[in-house]
Amino acid sequence: MDSAKRRSTWSRALWLTLAVAWLTGTVAGLAAMAAYANRPGMPAQAPAEWPSATRLPRDHARPTLIVIAHPKCDCTKATMAELTKVMGSVGSAVRSFVVVIKPAEVEAGWEDTALWATASRIPGVTVVRDAGAREAALFGTSTSGQALLYGADGRLLFSGGLTASRGHEGENAGETSVLRLVQGAPPLDTTTPVFGCSLFSGHPAPAKGE
Repeated sequence: MDSAKRRSTWSRALWLTLAVAWLTGTVAGLAAMAAYANRPGMPAQAPAEWPSATRLPRDHARPTLIVIAHPKCDCTKATMAELTKVMGSVGSAVRSFVVVIKPAEVEAGWEDTALWATASRIPGVTVVRDAGAREAALFGTSTSGQALLYGADGRLLFSGGLTASRGHEGENAGETSVLRLVQGAPPLDTTTPVFGCSLFSGHPAPAKGE
């Protein structure tokens, strides 16, 4: 084989190797992204009864829906979109809070983000600043986007997420279960996975009751 043919063969082999490496890296990257999108966060260890130490007012005439949120979690934008749909369907049949954590050591205004503004625009929702993440701890939550539905009698009816994966909008078991419970129908599930950022990543989690 003359030198020109050798160079041509070597060049084809090099390009083939590079193409295989690129394809392998792309597939691996897509697989990693899919795995991340479908990996739930830590579920809440929520009290079975409405905690007496909470500063959130429980409604004694209708269910109370709480969503705990990290103000800088992009995944939770989808939760706010699904919460908007829920509130649009149930209206005044439920009392709803979005509890936005503010760890004790962060600067003033840290929690005033686009997510706070979005939550504030949802009809029927009261947005609460959770100083020191006290409420998040009382309700046993660890993941942004955690939803908890308590009945008028104070019993926990549902604990889970309102999205099917991280940052993904659309019909899902959590949203449907909350809607059915508020409407007095049996839920699809009483617990569902929560897809969101860690509430306390980079910040110490407070003890319950602090």
